[in-house]
Amino acid sequence: MAHEITLDKAIAMTTHYRRLRDGILSDPYKGKNILPLSETFDRSAVDRILAQEHCVSFRIYYGMDDENLMHAILVGVDKEGRDILPKEAAGEEGEIAEEAKRCPNDCPPESPLNG
Repeated sequence: MAHEITLDKAIAMTTHYRRLRDGILSDPYKGKNILPLSETFDRSAVDRILAQEHCVSFRIYYGMDDENLMHAILVGVDKEGRDILPKEAAGEEGEIAEEAKRCPNDCPPESPLNG
């Protein structure tokens, strides 16, 4: 399955999201940066997920922290579409990534996707 889109489509989608971002929230949550503009993950975090045995892709979940800010959570996925998760009781290691650079406050340099 190809996941590629054109730069023009990516610009249109990110522009549309920025325009509607606060408006889709109920009033108590507006203006509080609940929804990020972007999140930047280090390559090493993504590489650790993809290097897991049986990992063929990764999935992005969305969660909220104690301050009600939304975050992306990355997990590996096997060929059957199942999450590859840590099994702490069995002593097995699985990789989950979240601690990304979240914009706003830690935003990337200006680009056509965030302008």
